[in-house]
Amino acid sequence: MIQKNENNANVNDAITPRDKDFATWYDDVIKGANLAHYGKVKGTVVFTANATFIWENIQKALNKTFYNKGIRNVLMPSLIPYSSFNLEKEHLEGFAPEMFLVTKKAIDAQEMADPLVLRPTSEILFCYYFKDILVTYNQLPLKLNQWGNVFRVEKNTRPFLRTSEFHWHEMHSLHATEEEAYNFIKEINGNYVDFLKTYLDIPVLSGEKTINERFAGAENTFTCEAIMQDGQALQCATSHYLGQNFSKPYQITYRNANNQLSIPYQTSAGLSTRIIGAIIMTHSDDLGLVLPWEIAMNQITICPLRNDEIVNKYTAELAKELRSYRVFIDDSNNSMGWKIKDHQLVGTPILVLIGLKEALEKKVTIIYRDKNIKEEISYAEFIKNIQNFGNEYHNRLYAKAKARLDASIEICHTIDEVKKAIANKHFALAPWGGDANDEINFKKETTISPRCIKQEILDSEKLTCFYTNKKATHWVYFAKAY
Repeated sequence: MIQKNENNANVNDAITPRDKDFATWYDDVIKGANLAHYGKVKGTVVFTANATFIWENIQKALNKTFYNKGIRNVLMPSLIPYSSFNLEKEHLEGFAPEMFLVTKKAIDAQEMADPLVLRPTSEILFCYYFKDILVTYNQLPLKLNQWGNVFRVEKNTRPFLRTSEFHWHEMHSLHATEEEAYNFIKEINGNYVDFLKTYLDIPVLSGEKTINERFAGAENTFTCEAIMQDGQALQCATSHYLGQNFSKPYQITYRNANNQLSIPYQTSAGLSTRIIGAIIMTHSDDLGLVLPWEIAMNQITICPLRNDEIVNKYTAELAKELRSYRVFIDDSNNSMGWKIKDHQLVGTPILVLIGLKEALEKKVTIIYRDKNIKEEISYAEFIKNIQNFGNEYHNRLYAKAKARLDASIEICHTIDEVKKAIANKHFALAPWGGDANDEINFKKETTISPRCIKQEILDSEKLTCFYTNKKATHWVYFAKAY
């Protein structure tokens, strides 16, 4: 896919260094790379073409995975009767503070007896749909997904991380047995881990959530937790085993092989546009955005450094050879220095500089976004090895992020050690034996939260919880989180 430059609107404003002010750096990268603009309603953002392309590429990759697993896409309404939430009380309690309510109809301005909720999540919508269409065991497992937007009231908002309206996918499934449902949702969690690694170059810690960190109404939640460059955790994707917590109150039934009424077991899972925030804060630097090879709008940008027949012909020949990749030709009148800085800012993985010297000597000068150094190689070598160069770029991004994650984990046995690890912008891996109330109290005291369970503690280990001094039951990762 070859594009010609028509209008480059990027402005090379200075990027605040990460170590000076990480939050401002994040905002500067979003502005400089032209990823989002604030909407007219507080907490909403406009996804620019650059951000939308990233999200659409993520959709394509996950849709392929889902399709191969027998998951099919549907589209659900955005409005839910408020009374519908009352059937699953934990779900209502979890989402009630975040709901946007429609209480009046503009046509007559009368209060509605049953207000409408702008969907904060779609479990209820899927439950009603499942109830209507499920008849027999031959339809199971029933696996559906939707790509859509949801609405949640947020006090503090930031593009891609927390907004009043955001985009995501929701996968929902029904199964005949508890074992099948549980194994399926663990498999989905594994698919997320693989996707984050192979497509977005993001390594994660993966495991079960602790009691208070589970999805409202779930019996168990699995998560993928990444560490950002400021040491905070970001939840990238979650998968939930719902058991019969929704199917029972919403009366979802089917006829089993013995023609008896049975209640299915349910799962749900999701990944949202906050993953764009994770990409930014995992890979980017003080020069701007750094994008993984697979999702960059322009995988390769060719910059002719002068406008003459020899250079233009050579540029066209190179672009034709690279047509199976996403190639952008920057033929603007800007200087070489401006072009390099601009394409670093927007995160182009490979920048190719073509001057008269390169054209006459059949060479190219390339700059990898993650290296920021110039390398001169022959035209033939570049064409022959471009896929390898893309793979190596991916491997370098992932290896750098993985090294950061590995180096960030500190094993702790006391609350002081946990606090010190967090102050060092690290994850704390500590023995835990607290209950739901202990979780709440610990988070209130420290603003540190359990991110996921690493593993169960065996009796032979004889460890005590760092916070309660009770017998420890699990090793748990702790961190401050977005």
